[in-house]
Amino acid sequence: MPETAGPVTELASQYVSQVTKDLEQNVKEQDRVTAEIAALQERLAALQHDHGILLNMRQALGIAAPAAGAVVPAPRGKSGAARRTDAKKPAPKKPAAKKPAAVKATTGKAAAGKPAAKKAPAEPAQPAQPTQPAQPTQSSQPTLVELVRRYLTEQNEPRSAAEVAEALGRTHPERAVQTKVVRTTLENLVARNGAHRSKQGSSVFYTVAAEPAPETAEKAEGAEPAQ
Repeated sequence: MPETAGPVTELASQYVSQVTKDLEQNVKEQDRVTAEIAALQERLAALQHDHGILLNMRQALGIAAPAAGAVVPAPRGKSGAARRTDAKKPAPKKPAAKKPAAVKATTGKAAAGKPAAKKAPAEPAQPAQPTQPAQPTQSSQPTLVELVRRYLTEQNEPRSAAEVAEALGRTHPERAVQTKVVRTTLENLVARNGAHRSKQGSSVFYTVAAEPAPETAEKAEGAEPAQ
């Protein structure tokens, strides 16, 4: 008898422990559900309050209540299938207006009695006049010889080839003035008595000479090196 009572007591203790745990879980679940119900009730009360305010506003604005079973209009945009179906439907043809019989008869008589208008003979096409070639425009830009002489004439003291090239490059940026070309031009002017050359140490300076004869100026321009 004592041996049988031992296992029964142990089994009963396990049941008691399990029931205690279930009770605790049940209480916790009740608390959770109660909290959710309270939150839902608060939400419901807020919605009811807003509903009453909206009803009062609608009454104040004089907006009629929508009829029961009113159909909500569908959105304006159609689906792609609906648009394709509408596009395939041919447009209804309008019946052609019938002319009165009297008008037809009068028109037929007028057409029969009126002779066909004669076409005027086409005028012969005139041959196209040959276009005259455009005459080349003469360049109005001064030559490098003229620019060098003009610059030296405006100076009160001798200038080197580098100074002349630098000054002409500033005043005429569209011309690619090079010191070597300017020096050659100055030497040509010196050779034809169009300029004077003086040497100070290792540097060479140039001054303008008196205006040369026309033949001498033409030879100096002809000797200008290509830029």
